[in-house]
Amino acid sequence: MTAMTPRSWLFIPGDSDKKLGKADGSTADALILDLEDSVAPENKPMARDKVRDHLAARPREGRKPLLYVRINPLDETALDDLAGIMAGAPDGIMIPKTTCADDVRILSLWLDAFEATHGIEKGSTRIIPVATETAAGTLKLMEFADVPLPRMIALTWGAEDLSAAIGAGTNLDPATGEWALVYKLARVQVLLAAKAAGCAAIDTLYVDFRDEPGLRQSSSRAADEGFAGRIAIHPAQVDPINEAFAPSAEAVEHAKKVIAAFDANPGAGTVGLGGKMIDIPHLKQARNVLALHDAIASRG
Repeated sequence: MTAMTPRSWLFIPGDSDKKLGKADGSTADALILDLEDSVAPENKPMARDKVRDHLAARPREGRKPLLYVRINPLDETALDDLAGIMAGAPDGIMIPKTTCADDVRILSLWLDAFEATHGIEKGSTRIIPVATETAAGTLKLMEFADVPLPRMIALTWGAEDLSAAIGAGTNLDPATGEWALVYKLARVQVLLAAKAAGCAAIDTLYVDFRDEPGLRQSSSRAADEGFAGRIAIHPAQVDPINEAFAPSAEAVEHAKKVIAAFDANPGAGTVGLGGKMIDIPHLKQARNVLALHDAIASRG
């Protein structure tokens, strides 16, 4: 990916003047202006207007944070949502409760038309599907790797809607407090499907926004597993998420040493470093670490 995938994705209810008013001060990489679950049905038309106005007042060029919009599912009011907000040129759309990769293809076609109508660069509105909120969507995750979906920059997942969809009483293992087996499986499949599709994997929210140590530990583990970022449901979660999904000073220093070791031995497939043998996969990972570090630094 040529541009850094946002690490922190903070939800903002689309009908809340108070929270929208504080959005510009957020340190999140991306905000998700929500038209779905956080907005009551009777407030959705009003929320569309507020979200459109918020977008329009912040020209796309140089937006910080990036502004995404979570619309309603395709079989509900998604088209009304897009008609209401696309004049504001959002950076991207989050589509919930996907049932298959074809949902992204359909949304892409709709975005083609809205971009043409509003003079937005074709293909520039990105898509991030929430891919595990239905049983069907979870079973079809690998479809995302089977068809070209150039607008899709990431896949994310959700446990709350999936547990409701399958009639589960909880999504947690009562013995450990961690995800139950079904949700562990869904999470792993999202990570693999995203990588197979050539895009980023974004971890789901950490429910207890008051538990910063738990959030940091969980997010650091997710970063080590290959996730690029995480959804936030409270502003207090943003900075811990940003830190967890950025390379540490130690990781950056080690990456520089790995690259230097290979530079000193041109053409070598393996080199020695600190008493250990390292090979080309280590070099690739070191380059990834420095690329992410540089991308974060360039955003300021």
